[in-house]
Amino acid sequence: MSVTLEHVTRTVDGIPTIRDVSLTLERGTLSVLLGPTLSGKTSIMRLLAGLDKPASGRVLVDGKDVTAVDVRQRSVAMVYQQFINYPSLTVYENIASPLRVQGRPREEIDRRVQEAAKLLRLEPYLKRTPLQLSGGQQQRTAIARALVKGADLVLLDEPLANLDYKLREELRTELPRIFEASGAIFVYATTEPSEALLLGGNTVCMWEGQVLQAGDTSKVYRQPDTLRVAQVFSDPPLNIVGIEKKNGSVQYAGGIQAPATGLYASLADGPYRVGFRAHQLEVANGIAGRHAFHATVTVTEITGSESFVHLNRDASNWVAVLQGVHEYEPGHVLDAVLDPDNVFVFDAADRLVAAPNAAFSSEVRSGSREENASKNKSN
Repeated sequence: MSVTLEHVTRTVDGIPTIRDVSLTLERGTLSVLLGPTLSGKTSIMRLLAGLDKPASGRVLVDGKDVTAVDVRQRSVAMVYQQFINYPSLTVYENIASPLRVQGRPREEIDRRVQEAAKLLRLEPYLKRTPLQLSGGQQQRTAIARALVKGADLVLLDEPLANLDYKLREELRTELPRIFEASGAIFVYATTEPSEALLLGGNTVCMWEGQVLQAGDTSKVYRQPDTLRVAQVFSDPPLNIVGIEKKNGSVQYAGGIQAPATGLYASLADGPYRVGFRAHQLEVANGIAGRHAFHATVTVTEITGSESFVHLNRDASNWVAVLQGVHEYEPGHVLDAVLDPDNVFVFDAADRLVAAPNAAFSSEVRSGSREENASKNKSN
């Protein structure tokens, strides 16, 4: 099975929310819609489900035009950020409801409900009604109901946003296995780059109703086509500085000049913008071959394992992520160090012209550590 959006646009009150989007999703794949609020993620999902109709363009299933086909006639399951359950039914009956509609045998219904309840930590609550549950438990019930339905297309619109941190992290590592085993097409919307990296699959970067770039998640992360894609796929926000390459040297905005080494060496003379993620900015002294900037600390956020150091440099705001606890006071001046081998370089049209070979970074390694830890616990 495949689902295709073909040059789809949608307007609401005369304002375009989706702008000429073409996208094909294949059976057995996971596609993450990544973008900020109002980028069009939910609108895309509603078009895929048949809840909304496009102003122009077509929706195809296996090449057949289903643009006008009602959602009730499609094999679709959808989970929203705001949980939706039947308030008068128990958790068991909420999960079982799509199976009862399908006329499944009682034994199969019980088996599948119990499996979903175990996976989503709902076994103690099967006899309760949704009003007797916490918000996180209600969302887990909605996810379980969508999973047991066995739909060909499963749409998850920021489904973990209302869950507590520990359960959210556990489910993030479980979901890829569930997706792979089901054989369905999964579409998962999120505003969090780290969530896209942990889930893997393909990522569709969105901005103001447009698809900026789509492809293998690691490739989009490592080689963003444009500055905007790099910004969408960076949290904390992407740090940016302008440079001018001329006669074997680079002049940074703000007056610092340095040899054009690393990725800068192959650039033609001219203006560029350099982007670097928070983990690519170091705080140190005297590192040979690297470019140092005096910067002033504005605030330091300590999570325990990491410190997020917010810096002001020549009217620009940067963020550095440092391992461990670093208690810098506001107003403290330090050297922010940039490795010219570990940056993204964009031309005057904001198109990528140079990227580091090892940009698939600490965010992915961190995700892998969490996944391994989860697996070790289960073993």
